Amino acid sequence: MAKARILIVEDDAEIARLTAMYLQAEQYHTRVVDRGEAALTAIGEFQPDLVVLDLMLPGMSGIEVCRAAREFYQRPIMVLTACDDEFSEISLLRIGADDYLTKPVKPHLLAARIEALLRRWQPQGQECLEVGPITINRRRQRVCLNQEEVELAESEYKMLLLLAESAGQVVTREACCRALRGIDYDGYDRSVDMRISGLRRKLGDAKAPYRLILTVRNRGYMLINE
Repeated sequence: MAKARILIVEDDAEIARLTAMYLQAEQYHTRVVDRGEAALTAIGEFQPDLVVLDLMLPGMSGIEVCRAAREFYQRPIMVLTACDDEFSEISLLRIGADDYLTKPVKPHLLAARIEALLRRWQPQGQECLEVGPITINRRRQRVCLNQEEVELAESEYKMLLLLAESAGQVVTREACCRALRGIDYDGYDRSVDMRISGLRRKLGDAKAPYRLILTVRNRGYMLINE
């Protein structure tokens, strides 16, 4: 069984191929995209445990991808950069990167850094995320409410996981829309509201006042962390 899902964002086809091949040999499940816009879509669809992000991308830059991803993606981002000056290091961390490596990257060092980031994100290898009465098993994509399994559609599961990873904090409709569909929220898209409604119904929280998923007026949604 693959240890974790790794999204590789790299426009150099040979570097991407070699990186994916090495990580697959380490039992990681990988996906490769070569453009920044595609990276944001892939994060929502693939739900990676970690993103390996090259800064020099055609179109949307790696810095722009990192900033945009941090609106909805809370898991580790490993940046690959050709710059090694101190200002770049500080800037990368400030835009949301969890770690960085300068090119050319040594494969064994990349694997070691990835393992360390995943270990910090999931202490002691825990697969489950618990928020109040809700337990989410990330590996099995299984959700339980008060220890009873709840059957969710894939889109509902992704929505719940997004809210759970930011439990106690507001997740904007724009961030939800980008995470689930990879597009910008235009102020009129109601698909996010429909998914929330379906999710509430399956969690037994369909009538106001809501106990689990709150609507924060003109902002978005928040999963109660109690």
